[in-house]
Amino acid sequence: QFVESGGGAVQSGGSLRLSCAAVGSTLRYYTISWFRQAPGKEREGVSCISSDGETTDIADSVKGRFTISKDSANNRVYLEMSNLRPEDSAVYYCAARIASNAGWCSMSSLYFGSWGQGTQVTVSS
Repeated sequence: QFVESGGGAVQSGGSLRLSCAAVGSTLRYYTISWFRQAPGKEREGVSCISSDGETTDIADSVKGRFTISKDSANNRVYLEMSNLRPEDSAVYYCAARIASNAGWCSMSSLYFGSWGQGTQVTVSS
């Protein structure tokens, strides 16, 4: 099970750090992706990191502002978000998948079948 936390309400230009924690398992063999979904919009991929931590990808809409990282010691993946904008407001989800290729990750929701509660991020102007 993977649990998201760290969301909140900030003003435009602010920062947040989201956490995806593995509960009852280890992140070692999992590729982790972050998605977000705003009301009335489709879920979109934001970032991903491979199980070996060597490969990452980031959506163009957040490039230069968001960073994904893996903390294997604490069994967590983080999404550092800075210079937040109102259009970043959404429920953010992390999703996990065991990948045969340790260097693979994807921001496509087609590869993921289960979703947690998510964490709400609200950015006011």
